Amino acid sequence: MNTKREYITAKWLIAFGLCLFVAALGAAAGPITGCTLPQGLDNEIAKKFPSAHLVSLADLDNYKKKLYKKDHGSRCPGLVKVNFYGDGKPTWALVLIAGENPKRKAELIVARQLDGAWDIRSLETTDGTPVVWRDGPGKYEGLYVGDKTIHATNPVIVFCGYGSWAIVYAWNGKEVEKVWLSD
Repeated sequence: MNTKREYITAKWLIAFGLCLFVAALGAAAGPITGCTLPQGLDNEIAKKFPSAHLVSLADLDNYKKKLYKKDHGSRCPGLVKVNFYGDGKPTWALVLIAGENPKRKAELIVARQLDGAWDIRSLETTDGTPVVWRDGPGKYEGLYVGDKTIHATNPVIVFCGYGSWAIVYAWNGKEVEKVWLSD
């Protein structure tokens, strides 16, 4: 009877030890958040934009954070994976900010991995702390009468300054097009 109890106790201790070991490995690897750039891209961004960081929920004021969370949950407001070019290659849209309010500068970047290297393009710069998300292919009409309409065949990038403006970017096979949805 004693040996059976010792066997069960040993089994539980081993299982508990394994759980602790796995938890320690996860902690050593660091927290995984929605605002973590893919490996390799993080180094490229740090070199090209040394004083900037990705927009995170912590960068948004309470009102903008509430709006963003209502539509996008706890996703990162400064980073989204998007098949922007329609070729299935790893592509990310990101918003980098530098400086402090009210003189904060933001830049919308699209980064696509090609043959192991990152092709990084700036699409827009602005003031403040805008957010980014992707939307599906479709028809996007400009805000004003006579503005152009985009017929996107791939997912699009939406760049938004809450309470102020929103712009859609689409790849037409040759170049990036944009249209203002609100101003």
